[in-house]
Amino acid sequence: MSYTKWFQAQGDRHKELVDRLVKKGLNKEEIIEYFYFENMVEKELNFCPLYAEPRKCHDYEKLNCYLCACPNFRFKDEGIKEIDEKMLFSTCSIDSKDGKQFKNESAIHQDCSGCLVPHKHEYIKKNFDLNWFNIMDKCTL
Repeated sequence: MSYTKWFQAQGDRHKELVDRLVKKGLNKEEIIEYFYFENMVEKELNFCPLYAEPRKCHDYEKLNCYLCACPNFRFKDEGIKEIDEKMLFSTCSIDSKDGKQFKNESAIHQDCSGCLVPHKHEYIKKNFDLNWFNIMDKCTL
């Protein structure tokens, strides 16, 4: 699956869930609380394929999944640029010290598994928008 297809599908899934929560009368803080990993595994098993295991994508006790993708992640399906005969497909706009790159014979991809920036309550609260695509508006290059 391409970055773009995943991004669109996840954004649509996020919108559907947030719309349901808004209809139930949840406010901003309650919506953020709802997205904690343990609650999502219990109530929204289809939101993420890792929930079925259940396994976290980041080793963090208070993992919040509201920003299941990072607003600092940048991608381009066709590739951003060539580096040492490999195509760079994704990168981190803030060069997080906890991020790294995955490289194979022909490609370089951003590996965010060590970074917790978008999964902390205060970050989500600061960047909150009911529309996930508004928060992620700079991801697609």
